[in-house]
Formats: sequence, structure tokens, C-alpha cells
Amino acid sequence: MENKENKENNKIFGLRPVLETLKANRPVEKIMIRETLRSMSGSDLLRQIASEAKAKGIALQYVPEERLDRLAKNGNHQGIVAFPATAEYSDLETVLEDLQQRAVPPLLLLLDGITDVRNFGAIVRTAECAGVHAVVVPAKGAAPMNADAMKTSAGALNHVPVCRVPSLKTAALLAKSYGLKIAAATEKTGTVYYEANLAAPLALIAGSEESGISKNNLALADECVKIPLHGKIDSLNVSAAAAIILFESVRQKLQ
Repeated sequence: MENKENKENNKIFGLRPVLETLKANRPVEKIMIRETLRSMSGSDLLRQIASEAKAKGIALQYVPEERLDRLAKNGNHQGIVAFPATAEYSDLETVLEDLQQRAVPPLLLLLDGITDVRNFGAIVRTAECAGVHAVVVPAKGAAPMNADAMKTSAGALNHVPVCRVPSLKTAALLAKSYGLKIAAATEKTGTVYYEANLAAPLALIAGSEESGISKNNLALADECVKIPLHGKIDSLNVSAAAAIILFESVRQKLQ
């Protein structure tokens, strides 16, 4: 008998339950699959799951069976576990189309390599306070939108659309097609953030303090901006950096 959703652990085990969850468009953060099933050649259900996940931008992670056994407490997981998201993801193009119809200058925040849940939650809280219209994350290499993120965001995840895209390049090109300027927060520039025009329709890319914005994503920017630092520590937490630049955009718009 196939497994149903494990309410206690908020995970979904079993081939058919996972597939039906995807078909029902329930928000799913990621799916773990036993690494020996990577080829997908042995099961039509697995192929359908992979197809549905790809279409929805949901990351597939292949792991040892022992890890699935621990998650399922040695139950019959059938080689697959899905992790439901706390809140639903939004479609970026729908968000931009709505803003265009309402003649509202868009303000987006694109997150590159932000994998820490608490950082993610804090950033979303900052974004909500600054009036950001959507936070954009890639399908792979992003913090999960789970209960910890919801708590750290102080509930802001209920109010700010989070859009999951195949890549930040996809998001940046779409944003540009709607007339947005792409700005990147990086120390690898001579332009201080308050010298840049941040009042225009804007998509700001922010990266982790460990690795910053990747070279490929940095190349997407129309302008790079930095925050001058005068202390002995050479970097800011990404939540703090995002807050400084986002509220400079707010200040410029008010002027």
C-alpha cells in the first residue's frame, strides 16, 4: 500500500502521493529521490514526477536510501520524499504583468546563493517593509520556504510574493523586457549605492556574504553598486546590505 502524507513531519512519501501533490499544484519545496533511481528508466510514475517537477521549477535531489529511511522513520517511502512549502510560490511574469496594468513602478529583489533559512526570512521581512513587489529565487541553491523561514520573516512571507525561477538569468531577462533596470550589490565597483539611480523600475541582485554574486549573474547587471565600509569587518550580512540599498531606492522615489 502506497504511503500518504506524513502530517507529523510535514513530508510526503511514496510515488503516487508525490505525483498527485504535484498535479494538484500544492506548493512543494524540493523532492528527494533515491540515487539508484536517477535514470528514471524503471518507473513511469518517476518519469511523470520528474516532468512535473521540471515544469514547476522544483529541485530534484538524489540521495542515499539511508537518508530516506531516516526521514520516513524506516517506513515504505518507495524511494521518494517531497517537502511541502509553507507558502505558495508566485509566477514572476504574472506579478510583473499585474504591476504594469496598475502602472506601478516595480521593485524586485533577486537572491543569489542565499541558502540560510534565517537570512532568507530576514531578507523577506526587510523586503516587505521596503515595499518590494516580489522576491525572486532560483530553483536550485535557495533557502527553503519552510516554517523557520516564515517565523524569521515575522509573517512577511504571507505578504510578499516569492517567485521561483529556473535561473536568475531567466528572471533578469524577463525583468528587462518589462523595462526594469538590473542593479547588483557588490564591492567590485566604484559606484557607491547613493550615487546610482535607484528610483527607476528596479531589480536588485543580492548575494551571500561568503561568495557574493556569481560572475554569470553579475554580468546581467546594468549597474553595480557598493556600500562603503569604514570598520575592520569587510562585509555586511546580506539582509543588512539589502535593507540599505532598498531603502535608498525608497528615499529616491520619495524625493
